[in-house]
Amino acid sequence: MNDWFIICGKMEEKIESLPLDATDLRILDLLQGDAAMSNQALAAAVHTSPATCLRRVKRLVDAGVIERRVAILSPQRIDAGLTVIAEITLDRQGAEHLAAFEQRAVHDAAVRQCHRVSPGPDFVLVLQVADMAGWNSVVERLFTQDANVRNVKSFFSVKRAKFETRLPLPAASR
Repeated sequence: MNDWFIICGKMEEKIESLPLDATDLRILDLLQGDAAMSNQALAAAVHTSPATCLRRVKRLVDAGVIERRVAILSPQRIDAGLTVIAEITLDRQGAEHLAAFEQRAVHDAAVRQCHRVSPGPDFVLVLQVADMAGWNSVVERLFTQDANVRNVKSFFSVKRAKFETRLPLPAASR
């Protein structure tokens, strides 16, 4: 049975952590590096049978440990080379106002990440656009048409020194 608790005035499900053994952790580590790895290759790398490996991966997917498998594209090679980090402060911070802005942001194609933060601004967005004209379009769409956006502070990435999608995994219990 799941426990429930309140976050910002709405009900949220308490997420139980799934016990992970050394094999699970090795599977997760390998899939974070190459999600396209075949089940046969994955099973060989973690020293299990293909059937066992497939069951374990399915269990990790079903439990939500693996949210999805994706291809990571080069923004420069697809003409989406401008990364913008924007701090957004709303005029009114009531739960309904925060939720309304968040919904608009997460449904905008340029928004790669949307974080509610505290303290400081209400949101930090990471956006990917082709160029300054693309950024201007986002500004008009998300910020100037919303009377509740009080302040936008934007930072333009001039060099990406590191970009990592891997999450650190706990050490396997011995």
